[in-house]
Amino acid sequence: MKFLHTRIRVRDLDLSIAFYKKLGYIEGERKDSPQGNKLVFMELPGNPVFLELTYSPDYTTTCPEDLMHTALGVPDIIDYCDRVEKSGIEIWPSGWREKFTSGDRKMAFVTDPDGYEVEILERKD
Repeated sequence: MKFLHTRIRVRDLDLSIAFYKKLGYIEGERKDSPQGNKLVFMELPGNPVFLELTYSPDYTTTCPEDLMHTALGVPDIIDYCDRVEKSGIEIWPSGWREKFTSGDRKMAFVTDPDGYEVEILERKD
């Protein structure tokens, strides 16, 4: 058995694709579902799991705060967060640079255009 992908509903495919590309994803396959949804599979190089962005014209997308999140492991969180922040995405919590100077656990978050949180963890493996 193998975990394959996670689907999230989005209000604007192009806006969501642009956001996830800034995090390092690349756009994979695009297709329409039999129900009329537009699907885009976002990939992280070297990862077998996809993030499926789904747009439904008749669906109102709302993501309650702290409902769910995805997580990314990066080898150097300061370098990664610097690049993401320079692309125009806000990193939180505020003061993350100072918080990363001590302690073993280094984590930050970003929020996508629909309110989904993405956790960023420093992982040397």
